[in-house]
Amino acid sequence: MEHGNPHATGAAERLAMAVSRFTGRGAAFAIAVGLVALWVLTGPLFGYSTTWQLVINTGTTIVTFLMVFLIQRSQSKDALAMQLKLNEIVAALQGASNRLVSVENLSEKELAALHAHYATLSEMAKRDMDLLKSHSIEEAQARHRSKLSPGGPHSSKGAKQAEEKHRSEEPDQPAGR
Repeated sequence: MEHGNPHATGAAERLAMAVSRFTGRGAAFAIAVGLVALWVLTGPLFGYSTTWQLVINTGTTIVTFLMVFLIQRSQSKDALAMQLKLNEIVAALQGASNRLVSVENLSEKELAALHAHYATLSEMAKRDMDLLKSHSIEEAQARHRSKLSPGGPHSSKGAKQAEEKHRSEEPDQPAGR
């Protein structure tokens, strides 16, 4: 009997989980190699006929077709589980940007905007030479501006010009995030 997930409700889901577990083991590979070897050894018995060749072609095509769906299902489920775990971590961490919870549901344009923000954050961290100075883009920008303000550790005319240049290059904020 299956030692699997007690939450798997449908027969198809239980079957898919069982097949996924089995095909991920060495025994499944050994069986596949054994079947191919058996097919090769029966070649002379069937005179290497077209029907004999059709058996392996049909069998491997069917198995490949089914495995594509099984692998996709498994990868989708694993990706969702990983995303939920990451969402929990982001939601639980004080100072973490909640805009990253369910980030996988954003459009490609919104993801590109967030990527640009984090690239900006990365560049600011590289200039500061301390990657642990900030937790969010807004915090990083505020800290960065305070460093460049009069009386700040890096105040100078050149730093002010660099900040103005940096602001003109900042990407737009994603809408509603």
